[in-house]
Amino acid sequence: MSSRRQVMLERGWLLHHFPYRDSSLIIEVFTRERGRFGLVARGARRARSQQRAMLQSFTPLQLSYTGTGELATLTGVEPDGPPLILEGTALMAGYYANELLLRLLARSDEHAVLFDNYTGLLRALAGGEDIALSLRGFERGLLDELGYGLNLDHDIVDGAVLDPAAHYEYVLEQGPRRVSLPDTHGRLCFSGQTLIDIRELQLRDPVTRAAARRLFTVALDLYLGHRPLKSRQVLEGVLRLARETPDASGDGKER
Repeated sequence: MSSRRQVMLERGWLLHHFPYRDSSLIIEVFTRERGRFGLVARGARRARSQQRAMLQSFTPLQLSYTGTGELATLTGVEPDGPPLILEGTALMAGYYANELLLRLLARSDEHAVLFDNYTGLLRALAGGEDIALSLRGFERGLLDELGYGLNLDHDIVDGAVLDPAAHYEYVLEQGPRRVSLPDTHGRLCFSGQTLIDIRELQLRDPVTRAAARRLFTVALDLYLGHRPLKSRQVLEGVLRLARETPDASGDGKER
């Protein structure tokens, strides 16, 4: 018989939680060593629970737990630094990243690189950095880590490096293939320069920003299935409203 696993002070983030029984929570967490998994936080909903205030999204945590299988039991939680303050569009972008991890990561698969990328994303969002650029970098890293990385280097037909002046159709799960003219009937068609800029995350041009958002959205949807991301719908609504509303601060850049 295997002994119960006991882990002390493992760095992690809370992705989601929901009520369990009368006074407890089931929490979904993401740690560097174990990836995404579930914990039972017994009594965490009680008014006097010391865990209640700490179990918040976007707060770096140190988690102690015991048990094996689908659900372990949380035995302690401590802050691993101050909470990150995400507001407005940045907050919705954080929830979008959380939902991606919940939907795409298998339980208990270690993703150390992705954990570091996620931590970097949250710090970028809290620091007021470019939201679109931060999200596209995270999405690309997520696809790479899951083994679904995009080919943004060469033509799938002849292996030639991308020609900035040429036009390409991007074939999902394969890559770009050269076409004679850009297509306007729904296919993923981009200039070679646009694909190169997306590869290098050079997204200053609004056309490139829109192309990157479309390419990564379609690529992720292939693995998300037919159930849309709730956070993405809200985020896109916020961004659409921001584009349609004059910005009193003068910062009208698209995110």
